[in-house]
Amino acid sequence: MNFSTSMGERPSEGERLSKRIMQLRDCSRREAEQYIEAGFVRVDGVVVQEPQFRVVNQTVTVDAHASLLNLVSVTLILNKPVGWTDGLEPLPADRTASGGKSAELRRAPSGPNNVRSLLTVAQHSPHDHSGVRLMRRHLAKLDACVPLEHEASGLVVFSQDFRVQRKLMEDMPFMEQELIVDVRGEVLPEALIPIERAKRDERLRLPLFKISVGSAKPERSQLRLAVKGSHLGLAPYVCELAGLQIMAMRRIRLGRVSLGDLEEGTWRYLSEGERF
Repeated sequence: MNFSTSMGERPSEGERLSKRIMQLRDCSRREAEQYIEAGFVRVDGVVVQEPQFRVVNQTVTVDAHASLLNLVSVTLILNKPVGWTDGLEPLPADRTASGGKSAELRRAPSGPNNVRSLLTVAQHSPHDHSGVRLMRRHLAKLDACVPLEHEASGLVVFSQDFRVQRKLMEDMPFMEQELIVDVRGEVLPEALIPIERAKRDERLRLPLFKISVGSAKPERSQLRLAVKGSHLGLAPYVCELAGLQIMAMRRIRLGRVSLGDLEEGTWRYLSEGERF
């Protein structure tokens, strides 16, 4: 979808685009603004999403299939890079997201970068198979849900839908999340015995979780950790108990929603059939 509104020198006179759409569609001002913001309106063949854009003699058209019935709240799944904050913090004024390629993504993500700066048109995954029509309004008024360690990568949720937000808040203690933890060296199952002991130690009051060795090689092994609820620091703590050195952590699942093959630093829509 072409979101360009660069059409040379913008006229200083004329009427607002929203007013022209009100005339063309015989609708209210708010409805006209929604048609424009949804990307249904073209000025001289170019999509314009600014209701305040002024037109004089340009040709203004509205998509023949334009409908406001499907302008529902959306939920986005983002693959957070390592070392980026998870979006639960407010985005600083100088990191405002834009439609262009993120400067933070181009450089090594070693600073306190906020993943909200990746919620742009440019960072939308080309492999998003949700079928949702991308609209600029989908990238605004998004609340972050379920924190993820600064040192971890993986699945982070942003949503406009209060029902999704409420579910992730109220049901999180009963919702399982799964992390892949890469540790240094070859790890055999018996290396996890100290962790199993700690699970049974009532004094530690650890949450219920499952941990297993997924693969083990001389240089690097992969552990799978599944736990209900949000427990920041659990993976580093239990790995320290077993004397394991963490090389990487990645959240790959939250409830029934999986990260899949979503590229790091990109986002996709939650599909209609997906449920947490």
